[in-house]
Amino acid sequence: MPRNSPPAQPPATLSVTAEPVRFGAGPAPAAVAEVAVEAPINIVYGNMPYAVMMATPSDLEDFVAGFSLTEGIVRSVDEIRGISVAPQADGIVVTVDLAPGRFRDHLARRRNLSGRTSCGLCGIETLAEMPMAGADERQHRPIPPDAIQAALAALDRHQPLHRLTRAVHAAAWCDATGKILAAREDVGRHNALDKLIGARLRAGHDASEGFVLVTSRASFEMIEKTAIFGAGTLVSISAPTSLAIERAKRLGLTLISVARGDAAILFAGELAEHLEAQAR
Repeated sequence: MPRNSPPAQPPATLSVTAEPVRFGAGPAPAAVAEVAVEAPINIVYGNMPYAVMMATPSDLEDFVAGFSLTEGIVRSVDEIRGISVAPQADGIVVTVDLAPGRFRDHLARRRNLSGRTSCGLCGIETLAEMPMAGADERQHRPIPPDAIQAALAALDRHQPLHRLTRAVHAAAWCDATGKILAAREDVGRHNALDKLIGARLRAGHDASEGFVLVTSRASFEMIEKTAIFGAGTLVSISAPTSLAIERAKRLGLTLISVARGDAAILFAGELAEHLEAQAR
């Protein structure tokens, strides 16, 4: 996929003067807070608008590349010939240039999508339209618990926007030892994961080794996006939904949730130490 020159994008945070509320007597001085920027991102394929997603305006090329893959618009980033970002007065227009054959296929299945930071299935009209990843036939190496612990311990260092705003999610790609190789942040948990997937694909990396770590809950959509990317393990800090567990089991994806510094819960799949114990 061609590399475009980095466009001038709006800031990811803004300084806002706020008035603290003090529970007690006495006046409270005004304070300046850093807040996460949430902006409408109009995704356009060719000259055809496709979606307006509410997102943090950072790493937008990564976001749109990952979104295009997990939405099924492209099968690989090689089918994206270019991405241009154009800030407007009322939002940002991101135009994606698809390979001719892929653009024709896209027009044949085009649907309208009204995006929201908390929604991953907006615009779906019937249950039959729900996205479904195919079962991955590749063998994924089970992740040892100490790798997950190491990634959790390092995660905060890879969340600069969260430290400033306490209002964004993060998605990180970790190697088999738990070292965080890439991380992306966004006000939307799906957006953060799409950004991470796009970043890894645009850099030419696959998901054959390592695991995904997200700060949000593990929902159906997060399982689907992880599986489409090709990763074998998803670790989430918050709890999973019932459908997420069901889909993880069906796809052969390892799901570890409620992950804390000292413990986590394995909902689907197996960890490395579990396999070693069975072998003994």
